Amino acid sequence: MSAGHLLTSWLDPSLFAATALGTLAGIWIGAIPGLSVTMAVSILVSFTFAWPLEPALALMAGVFTGGVYGGSRSAILLNIPGAPAAIATALDGYPMARRGEAGAAIGLTTLASFLGGMIGVAALALGAPAIAEVAILFAPRDYLLLAVLGLLLVGSLSGESLAKGLFAAGLGVTLGLVGLDPMTAEPRFTYGSVALLGGIPYIAAMIGFFGVAEAFAQLRLPDTGTVRQRIGRIVPPRAVLRRHLPLALRASGIGIVIGALPGTGGDIAALMAYDHARRSTRTPTHPFGAGAEEGVVAPEAANNAAVGGAYIPMLTLGIPGDAVTAVLIGALYVHGLKPGPMLMIETPHLFWFTVGNLTLANVALLAFGLAGARAFARIAEVPRAVLVPLILVLSVVGTFAIRNSLADVWWMLGFGITGYALRLYGFQPGPIILGMILGPLMDASWRRAVIAAGDDVLNAAAEALHSTISVVLAAAILLIALRSFSWGKGRA
Repeated sequence: MSAGHLLTSWLDPSLFAATALGTLAGIWIGAIPGLSVTMAVSILVSFTFAWPLEPALALMAGVFTGGVYGGSRSAILLNIPGAPAAIATALDGYPMARRGEAGAAIGLTTLASFLGGMIGVAALALGAPAIAEVAILFAPRDYLLLAVLGLLLVGSLSGESLAKGLFAAGLGVTLGLVGLDPMTAEPRFTYGSVALLGGIPYIAAMIGFFGVAEAFAQLRLPDTGTVRQRIGRIVPPRAVLRRHLPLALRASGIGIVIGALPGTGGDIAALMAYDHARRSTRTPTHPFGAGAEEGVVAPEAANNAAVGGAYIPMLTLGIPGDAVTAVLIGALYVHGLKPGPMLMIETPHLFWFTVGNLTLANVALLAFGLAGARAFARIAEVPRAVLVPLILVLSVVGTFAIRNSLADVWWMLGFGITGYALRLYGFQPGPIILGMILGPLMDASWRRAVIAAGDDVLNAAAEALHSTISVVLAAAILLIALRSFSWGKGRA
């Protein structure tokens, strides 16, 4: 029975076409800054509500899988992450393109994404119940510790100065907390401004700090002509694949675990995998931040593995693993299903159909990713006189498309100018975006942990000492903090 439903998406031509078309569309959506995968899947829910269930889910799964991968294209070629999950990829992918290795970077990210995606699907198929049981054991204090652990990634993203990285991360946390308090609805850091009650648009900040700031930085560089891309073989040699395989496997494991934790997702998984690569790689191909191949392999394997991980709590517990699976849960309700433990019992065929569908989506990702690599790589050869206006236009269009708001465009331009000024003084945008991602998670998790402990901080700490998960996370935080600060003394 399971094997038959596993192959349903492969043998039915309409389902096959829906998955492949969704994957191709997702790659292009992910590559355009501002067009998020969450937004695309949300639109598809209303577009496909009258469809049969399986074609609708096939199309949305394809867009999800392709969109997570597609964000790496603009990150590598333009230094504009098409999605938050591609922020870490830009750190080394863009320097590779500037060095004339855009084709090699795209080839590596495609294979790493395919491998991570397939490992994520395997984890979904073989270990969904077990992983879901572990994920549900995470208490609010554990999410707080996980967020703090993620914030320690600032050491990997801060460039030459850990002190500047800490400042940038603090700035990001502050920006992430602007707006109405999610628990009390009290204004925070709004200074009486009604426009700030809704918070600072996250995508506008990301595009501004990366895209617009990069365009301004390009204007300061001497005109040395276009960088000719050495586009030989897109698929890396076997020796290169063997070299990076262990790292890709470890990064995929990180992606599965982080993806399975409700409310996290591929962006945090990619940043954690990048930090792991930086700490565990003794002899990278180039220094990290200057075009290390390991710096694109690890985050891309992790963020695609997180797709399979995010499906685990959605299908087994009815809890979304990230924003996209939250939308997918809504799609299941629209089609008359109730996600949760009973879904696995009453409709087991849906689980195996999803496994087969995600497998096909990753195969389509590999085919479309490699087939279009040469054409995409040529974008890096566009003259600077064309490239800089192109970056600015894409930034404006992408930002406006989020909410059809001109105010978001002004936010984006303001962050671009600020990001450019910070770059002049050695501050990196990565820690700022990291702080904006993790700040709200830290805030909400801390307060929920204290409330759960009866508004007693000491009681909350005592409860953490009796939790194996909390103790392990706290020990990891301590070890990484000691290593980060001892490493950063010479860079501060």
